[in-house]
Amino acid sequence: MIKGWLWRYGWLFPWLVLIAVSYLVRGPLPIDETRYLGVAWEMWQRHDFLVPYLNGEPYSHKPPLLFWLFQAGWAVWGVNEWWPRLVAPLFALAGLYLTRIMATRLWPDRPRIAILAPWILAGCLLWAVFTPMTMFDMLLMALVMLGMLGLFRAGSGHLLTGWLVVGLAAGLGILAKGPVMLLHIAFASLLAPYWSETARQRPWAWYGLLVAAILMAAVIAFSWALPAASAGGEAYEQAILWHQTANRMVDSFAHLRPVWWYLPLLPLLLFPWLLWPAQWRAFKTLAGMHDPAVRFLLLWTIPTLIAFSLISGKQPQYLLPLFPATALLFARALADDQQAPRRRDLLLPAFFMVVIGLFLLLLPHLSLEKLPDTIDRISSLWGIAIVLLVAVLLVWKWKQLSNVIVALTLVTTMVVALLLGAVFQAAGPIYDIRPAALFLSGLQQNGAPVAHLGTYHNQYHFLGRLEQPLTTIRTSGLEKWADAHPDGYVVGYHRRLPEKEGPQPLYIQPYRGQWLSVWPARHLQRSLF
Repeated sequence: MIKGWLWRYGWLFPWLVLIAVSYLVRGPLPIDETRYLGVAWEMWQRHDFLVPYLNGEPYSHKPPLLFWLFQAGWAVWGVNEWWPRLVAPLFALAGLYLTRIMATRLWPDRPRIAILAPWILAGCLLWAVFTPMTMFDMLLMALVMLGMLGLFRAGSGHLLTGWLVVGLAAGLGILAKGPVMLLHIAFASLLAPYWSETARQRPWAWYGLLVAAILMAAVIAFSWALPAASAGGEAYEQAILWHQTANRMVDSFAHLRPVWWYLPLLPLLLFPWLLWPAQWRAFKTLAGMHDPAVRFLLLWTIPTLIAFSLISGKQPQYLLPLFPATALLFARALADDQQAPRRRDLLLPAFFMVVIGLFLLLLPHLSLEKLPDTIDRISSLWGIAIVLLVAVLLVWKWKQLSNVIVALTLVTTMVVALLLGAVFQAAGPIYDIRPAALFLSGLQQNGAPVAHLGTYHNQYHFLGRLEQPLTTIRTSGLEKWADAHPDGYVVGYHRRLPEKEGPQPLYIQPYRGQWLSVWPARHLQRSLF
């Protein structure tokens, strides 16, 4: 077995690998990462830290906590790119540490679980993919973890301090991603008598403090929402106080999926653990278990997953706050398994990794219409490296099950890192919009009016440090705007290149399967759009 600090805190290594590779191979990704950076930049540039803005208009889709964290770093180090890109990964790291802390609270007499759980969490495919992403989900996950630590503390008899932590975490969670925070803590709170002796013996105190914690969370959330609603105007007020949450839950305006959508994805999202037979055998130890901690985790995960399945809007990363609890359940099941590892148990996860490696080997030679033209830039070395990693995993003589867990986590992390390298070696240019953003910045600095054809997602604002909104126009209004602004420029997207004999754009680059171009209004080839 791996000894000492490396065994207890070695999960820092896969985190560092993912962050380093992400920083090296890519910049902020359009559309989501660049949008959030752009919103934070507009708030900073306007000196308005109450209402988020996107292209000069109040932005109601997300609360401000993540943007505030970006700006806190800018206040210390100046406006930069590296700090916002580090914020969400730092919360992913906090999630690994909090998972270890949670294990010591749930099972104080079983230190092996606290050692295994962060390794299992770090090895989950979805976790590895989203660790370096500049998004809201890791921030929410860390606050859910904090809230659940408080809830378990309350259930262990420390009612006042436990519920105080729950109320604080819930309020910050609402500021991080909205009322969905309450859904994550709802079932374990409401059904607490199933796992907590304190809740069974003192139900009036339990549910009274639950209401108090919700009120505390509401005070924290409304301390921002009410002034922001007043400052942002009537449409913004309606959006943040009602429409965003109601629309996402009842009839999603984005990411609409069927009820069963998450279920077939779980083996992929929790890869490699749900494809590892040793994990399935270990689950038998949980059957019929009367462990209150296991009941607590089951109420945290299963009803919440069902509730997310019933909500119309679905994305894989919405489940990330459930992953620490899942890793704790996996670790609890595996902690009792003292059998020597079986080599054949690795065949199924290894098979899927080999398929990925072989796919990268063959991808440049495949004729697939929907792949970008740059795909032939992928080196076969990426695929070879993955196959060699899997070969080492299979031929190594593993003596302890815990060593296999560490190995699966490290190999999964390296496969994700190699995939990042392969994808952005080939497709990096079609996602790198920094040159276009700087070009637009130069136009604005020269006083030229700039319009954007179609919906604008703020992808150029931070990278170009734009100080003015872009006018958004539809194709039907293109000629009218061009006639009114003959000295202006239009950003547009089209599937084919302009004819060589005709007018040419001032700037053009490949962008996400199409062409991004900037045209002088007077020379615009309207037939392209």
